[in-house]
Amino acid sequence: MEKIILASKSSRRRSWLQERVGALDVELSSFSLSTPEPEPINGLEVGFQTEQICLHKIKAVLREIIERGDVDDRTLVVVSDTLVEDPDDIMIPLGKPSDPLLAASMLIRLSGRRHRVWSSSGIIYPFFENGMIRFQGGRGARIWTDCSIVEFSIIDEGKLEELVGSESWLGKSGGYDLAGEAAEIAKLVEGEEITVLGFSPRAIEEVISRVSNSKQT
Repeated sequence: MEKIILASKSSRRRSWLQERVGALDVELSSFSLSTPEPEPINGLEVGFQTEQICLHKIKAVLREIIERGDVDDRTLVVVSDTLVEDPDDIMIPLGKPSDPLLAASMLIRLSGRRHRVWSSSGIIYPFFENGMIRFQGGRGARIWTDCSIVEFSIIDEGKLEELVGSESWLGKSGGYDLAGEAAEIAKLVEGEEITVLGFSPRAIEEVISRVSNSKQT
C-alpha cells in the first residue's frame, strides 16, 4: 500500500497523520463524507456508540468512494470517530454541540471533573484477512477503540465566555479542543493525547506497519 485516504474533514487529523507517515513517502489525501453520521444517544455505552458510528462511516466510505472506483489496490482508507463520555454516566455521550448554549452546558458539566474520551478508528483494506469485517468486492476492515482520561480545572465565568465566544467548540465532541483554546483548563491524565484528538493509537500503528511492510516487498 502506498496511498492513504483519510475520510475526515478535520485538518488537525490530517496534519497529525501526515507527520507520522510523511517519512514513508506515502501519498495522503482526504475527503469529507456526504453521508450524515448518526447522532449519539443516551442509553448505550459511549465506547460502544463510538465504535458503531465508526462502522457506519466505513459503510459510507464503501458506498461513496470505493464503489465508484476511486481507490485502487494500493490504498488504505482510514475513518475515525470521537465521543466524550459524561463524567458520571457511561451511557451519556457528549457529542458535538450544535449551538453556543449547548457548548456552554457541556463545558459546565466537565468543569472541575475527569471524563473519558473515546476514539474509534477503522481501516478499510483492499483485501480480506481473517479477523476482518468482510465487505463485498473482497475488501475487509478492522476497527480499534481506545479511551483516554482528561481532567478539567474549574472553569470560571470569564473563561467560559472566552471558550464559547471563540467558537473553538465547533465540530468538537464535548465542546472543547484539547490542543487549542481548552489547553489551559484541560490536561491528559491517562492514555494518549491522540485518542483525544481523534484517532485510536493502535489503528495508527497498524497503518504505519502496513505501509512500511508494503515498501519492503
